[in-house]
Parts: sequence; C-alpha cells; structure tokens
Amino acid sequence: MRIGIVGGGAWGTALAQVAARDRHPVQLWAREPEVVASINRDRENALFLAGVPLSSTIVATNDFDALDPCDALLIVVPAQHVGAVLRQLDVGSRPLVLCAKGIEAGSRRLVGEVARAEHPKAPIAVLSGPTFAHEVAAGLPTAVTLACEDEELRGRLADRLASPVFRPYGSADVIGAEIGGAVKNVLAIACGVVEGAGLGQNARAALIARGFAEMTRFGLARGARSETLAGLSGLGDLVLTCSSTSSRNFSLGVGLGQGKAAAALLADRRTVAEGAFTAPVLREAAAEAGVEMPVTEAVCALLEDVHVREVIDALLTRPLREEVR
Repeated sequence: MRIGIVGGGAWGTALAQVAARDRHPVQLWAREPEVVASINRDRENALFLAGVPLSSTIVATNDFDALDPCDALLIVVPAQHVGAVLRQLDVGSRPLVLCAKGIEAGSRRLVGEVARAEHPKAPIAVLSGPTFAHEVAAGLPTAVTLACEDEELRGRLADRLASPVFRPYGSADVIGAEIGGAVKNVLAIACGVVEGAGLGQNARAALIARGFAEMTRFGLARGARSETLAGLSGLGDLVLTCSSTSSRNFSLGVGLGQGKAAAALLADRRTVAEGAFTAPVLREAAAEAGVEMPVTEAVCALLEDVHVREVIDALLTRPLREEVR
C-alpha cells in the first residue's frame, strides 16, 4: 500500500516518517514551496520540524496530481481547511485517513462528515491519539487509535503504519475517535490557563477530570462509545496535551492565563492551535445537543477577551452538584 500524505506541517511530516519505515516510498504534499524544497534538498522540514533527519524515500510536492499513484491518503491539514483541500483532490474510492482534530466552523460537522460529503465513495478512517510530532518523528514509542468501520481495511492500514515504536490500536468507533481529538484541544487550553494563572497542580488534575466528564457527555450524545473516549484518542490524548508546553493549545492557554489577549497570542503563531477554532463551534454543538459544558464555555469567554479572573471566579462559584448523574 503506497501512502500519500496531504499536509506538510510537523504532524504530516512525522507521519511521512512513520510511513517511510523500511524504505517505503511516500509522497508528501505541502502547500509551502519552502517546505517542499527543504525536504527534497536537505532531508529536513526546516520550517515545521527542524532538526529531524527525514527518510530519503519521502518525496515532497505541491502538485496534487503527484498523489495519483497513492493507494491511501492521510489528510493532515488543519481541521478548518480539510473541506477546501478535499475539494481539490481527485480521491475516487481510495481510503482517506483523517488526522486533523476539530469541528468545522459554521457547519458544526466533524472532519469525517466533511470528508464523506466531499468524497462519498471513499472509505473513511481516523488516526488519533497522544502524539507529539517531534517524538513520533524521532522514533520514540507511541500508541494511537486507528478507527475505521471496515475491519479488513482497518487491519491493512494498521499493518502498513505499525512498527515496534508506532502502535495503532483498532476501533470501529470513528465518531468517538474524532470527538476525543476535537474536545481535548479545547480542554488543553483550559489546563494551560490553570498553569498561566498559577492555580496549582490540584486545580489542573480537577480540570482534567471534569473536562473528561464534558468530553464523555458530549461524545455519548453524538453516538460515541464510552470506551473509545476512555482510550488513547480521548483520555490518553487529553492527559498528554493538558500537561506540556509542547502542546500548542496548552501554550495558548498559558498565555491567556497570564492575561494576554487572545488575538495577539493567535496572531503570533506559525502553527495552528486547533482548540481556539473548535471551542466556539463545540459550544454551539453542545447547546444544540442539550449538553452542559462549562469548561468549554469558559474557554470561549477567554477567547472573547473576558478577563481571566472573572472566568475563573465564574467556574469556581458554580452551584455544587453530584459528581456522577
């Protein structure tokens, strides 16, 4: 199975490195000409993943037609751009493995729903989990969820991507894998706020637990399975991104917790903090589903420049309730 990667950011480049194990040829499409040149000339993505030597079998391009020989495509562009990119691709019945984490603004569609609308004949899979790109590219041990309703295709994709240091665990719950990845980005911003505001480790642990409760409520309302949300693509990814400044969403939250303006923080970023775009869409989708998500609402308030102290006080003075109901 020849793999094509659509997206030349850090995560797309890391997945190209995964797919190139044992010297498999991999075609990587990138929007930025400097990324294409850097990979092909220097065997490095100097813009997004500097310092990581890349396999000589990875060939970068900015021509979608170069992906035609590929048997499966990994879509690794930001969630808000997936629809626009897919409209430019001739996919046919080739599998699409969705690696973006988010919910489309305006339509409130999960990335899988966007892909199905654009390419109804293409089988859909989702790859999600606790994955910092630089660690994956460096060959450090990583485990992910690979969700696909077609068991045979799921097995073939897993076999193609797996190695002793990259372990895909199969699931048929595509919706659950998508929701875990989307919601955890928003919660990671909230945990960064705890760090930036100096609220302590107790508060961060409590926020992770209550945030996971929000993720579960929303996921179940959208048809996800609770065991998926408690797995790698849900709780596993949540723990990782809520605990490290290597997370773009967590780092954004740190700045918000320090009282910095959201617009200034977002304008100063070369890479995308998906949670900033997902939060208001998630709030709308939760309201539509009748699901209470106070942490998500707090993140939205911070992104709308409500003062951090006001947002924290509002959360801490909410009425007491049973933990499970």
